[in-house]
Amino acid sequence: MTTARDNLPRPPADLVTSDTALFLDADGTLLAFADDPEGVVVVDGLIETLDTIHDALDGALALVSGRAIAGLDRIFGRQRWAAAGQHGLERRDADGRLVTMPVDAEELARLRAIVHDVAIAMPGVRVEDKSWSVALHCRERPDHAAELDRVAPAIAARFPGFELQPGSYVYEFKPRGMDKGVAVAAFLEAAPFQGRRPVYLGDDLTDEHAFAVVNERGGASVRIGERTPSHAAFTLPSPADVHAWLNAVKAALTQGAARPR
Repeated sequence: MTTARDNLPRPPADLVTSDTALFLDADGTLLAFADDPEGVVVVDGLIETLDTIHDALDGALALVSGRAIAGLDRIFGRQRWAAAGQHGLERRDADGRLVTMPVDAEELARLRAIVHDVAIAMPGVRVEDKSWSVALHCRERPDHAAELDRVAPAIAARFPGFELQPGSYVYEFKPRGMDKGVAVAAFLEAAPFQGRRPVYLGDDLTDEHAFAVVNERGGASVRIGERTPSHAAFTLPSPADVHAWLNAVKAALTQGAARPR
């Protein structure tokens, strides 16, 4: 069930216990947004905090992002973490095995050409070219958002193998049938995630699919920011608040304060 309330509670640090499976979005959650997606900054201490939590959960921590896994590895430098990239089009399990979804390369090439043409016609709009999807970003030029609201659905309608996934100043064209919820559900079917209570943090519309899956499985969903409506049960205002909360989670886990639910 979605709610339009802005007064969701903050998550307590003991929301994450030794029997939790923790899923984390990257941009807007762990990382503050940047005009250029390649310009994001990892704050000091974040990776070490995540390493500690990862180990305390016996590896049941995964990044779930619209970025490609290769991009996540460039940013965080942690190939030992499980990860879902491109909204689940590619997924790396806790043992490092990579699973990818098949994509029609010819259809993607035609879509990619049109998306680049659109960006050329709109100065300041950036193309994020991924392995199996492509996105238009207008964070630097939000005045183009109204036009992209009109153009992007029309482009998607021409490519039946793809669907439009709108986000925060981003319009992503991804293969049909895959989303972050599907990725989280797949993680929960295998060790070390299987049998654990899922907790998911995310900021964007793309994370709502994962919120729904986590809630259905008795877990907890945490929205970052103030976007409504949402399936989330908890909220944190910003990535800086996420970092502070993760530090509290780390302290609880390592001091033995957390107990299995």
